Amino acid sequence: MALPPEAYLWFKTLHIVGVVVWFAGLFYLVRLFIYHVEAEALEEPLRAAFHSQYELMERRLANIITTPGMVVAVTMAVGLLLVQPIWLKQSWMHAKLAVVLALLVYHWFCYRLMGQLKAGTCRWSGRQLRALNELPTLMLVLVVMLVVFKAQFPTGAATWFLVALVVAMAASIQFYARWRRLRSEQEAIAGAG
Repeated sequence: MALPPEAYLWFKTLHIVGVVVWFAGLFYLVRLFIYHVEAEALEEPLRAAFHSQYELMERRLANIITTPGMVVAVTMAVGLLLVQPIWLKQSWMHAKLAVVLALLVYHWFCYRLMGQLKAGTCRWSGRQLRALNELPTLMLVLVVMLVVFKAQFPTGAATWFLVALVVAMAASIQFYARWRRLRSEQEAIAGAG
């Protein structure tokens, strides 16, 4: 079956839209998990109200935005590979598909965490979830670099600078969250005294 010449452009356009929607959902979903876990420190009935609200928001985000974005991204990627089957013989595509497989596992793991949060059996702390929330960012950077550079994937100083920048960004987010938590604890101690 011959596809029309513009099929590649449609597949590519919709793939990009799907990826953007998928990642927007992945970024925010784990942020909701963090809020959900941190709501445990609240007193009743506020805690129950927040848990109920976060469960609703998580379910809607996962089922209405994140998963449909993933389905569009993956479906259009299959279309792109049908139009450009030569890519399946190239090492950059093998690496990209490995990262996408890791993203699919991450997506599934988010659903698992969502179920644990709903059941009250989640053992992840807010800090651990913040670290987990950095994974899709790193995978996104890697996928974009693989697609842009293909077989000429850079390994020089500029690449390591970019890696250091991403790590520094992730670390600064962690440090800021810790600083905020410590400041809140100090204010609570000062207010009680």
